[in-house]
Amino acid sequence: MLKGKQKRFLRSKAHHLNPIFQVGKGGVNDNMIKQITEALEVRELIKVSVLQNCEEDRYTVSEQISSGAKAELVQVIGNTIVLYKESRENKQLVLPK
Repeated sequence: MLKGKQKRFLRSKAHHLNPIFQVGKGGVNDNMIKQITEALEVRELIKVSVLQNCEEDRYTVSEQISSGAKAELVQVIGNTIVLYKESRENKQLVLPK
């Protein structure tokens, strides 16, 4: 579980990132979860955009993705979800204590 200071740090790092995944009409599926997990292993911090035509609530989508990819939900802002997962192979971010 992330602490407040760590979430603030991650939000500041995520600010300049562009969403690399979009959740649309089809919602969240296993293939998307697999791709998000792989992207998190490489990048550690990603943004996912929830499109207008998505039939599910953005908070439901964020819950499905974070639990499916075993990632920490940093923030849901507007239609954008920020996720963090510590990388095993290529660790880049050092979180404050």
